[in-house]
Amino acid sequence: MHFDKVVDATGLNCPLPILRCKKGLNDMAAAQVLKIISTDPGSVKDFNAFCVQTGHELLLLEEDETAFTFYIKKRTS
Repeated sequence: MHFDKVVDATGLNCPLPILRCKKGLNDMAAAQVLKIISTDPGSVKDFNAFCVQTGHELLLLEEDETAFTFYIKKRTS
């Protein structure tokens, strides 16, 4: 998947992955895609709720044995 920026939040627990995501999105233009990597199992529900509340679009969630990778498209307005 194409992305414009990566944020590595591995080893961080809630709420730090969300805070890093917010900071990453603030530095991006509308419709750009942020890739964020997290090892916190709670981040799955956290990022789903974050996208619903903020209007950003969760494009894809990939999961392997060590991490969760989210692709979030910044809202256009």
